[in-house]
Amino acid sequence: MSLSEYILLALGSLFVIVDPLATMPAFLAMTPNDTPEQRIRTARLACCVTAGVLLAFSVAGQLVFKVMGITMPAFEIAASIVLLLVALDMLRAQRSRVQETHEETKAGTEKTDIAITPLAIPMLAGPGAISTTILLQNEAHDVPQHIALYGCILTVSLASYLVLRIAARGTRWLNPIAMSIATRIMGLLLASVAVQFMLNAIKAFHTDLISPPIM
Repeated sequence: MSLSEYILLALGSLFVIVDPLATMPAFLAMTPNDTPEQRIRTARLACCVTAGVLLAFSVAGQLVFKVMGITMPAFEIAASIVLLLVALDMLRAQRSRVQETHEETKAGTEKTDIAITPLAIPMLAGPGAISTTILLQNEAHDVPQHIALYGCILTVSLASYLVLRIAARGTRWLNPIAMSIATRIMGLLLASVAVQFMLNAIKAFHTDLISPPIM
C-alpha cells in the first residue's frame, strides 16, 4: 500500500468511525443552557482529549496485546465485528450503542462538564475509534506511514472540532434528511472497511497456519 493510499484509508475510516456529524445532536442536547462560547470550549477540550486518546493507542496499542498474549489477527477479527455493528446501525441512520448508550447520553445532560465524558469518551473516541486506530497502526509498515497515521488522527480531531464548533453557533443548517443520507453513505463505507480488515486478518491467520515452522 502506497503512502497516499494509506492516508486516504486512515482519514476515511477514522472520520467515519469518530463520526462528529452524528455526535452533533447529542452534543447540543447535552448543552441546552450553554452559550455558543461555552459549547465551543467544550468541543475544543473534547477533541483534544479525543486526539490524545487515539494517539496513545496508536503508539502503545500493540504493546498491550503483546503483554496480554493477544494475536493481531484475533484482534483484527474482533475489531472488524465491532466496526460492522456500528456500520449496520449507521445504515439505519441510528447512533450505535457501541459508541455510547442512551444512559450515557442521558447522564451527560445532567452533568455540568461533559467534555471529557461522555463527549470525548466514548462518543468520539469510543471502542470503535480505538479499534480502528490500532488496526491502522498494524497496517503501517514504515516510519512515513506511522507519521501519517498521527497526522490523520490530528486532522480528524480538528475536523471534529470544526463540525461541533459550527453546530455550537447554530442549528438551522442541520437538515435531518441530508444528515440521514450522509450517515447511511458513511455506514456503507465503514462496513466495507470492516470487511476488508476481517479479510486481511483471515489471510494473515491462514498464512501463519500453513507456513512451515522455522527450525
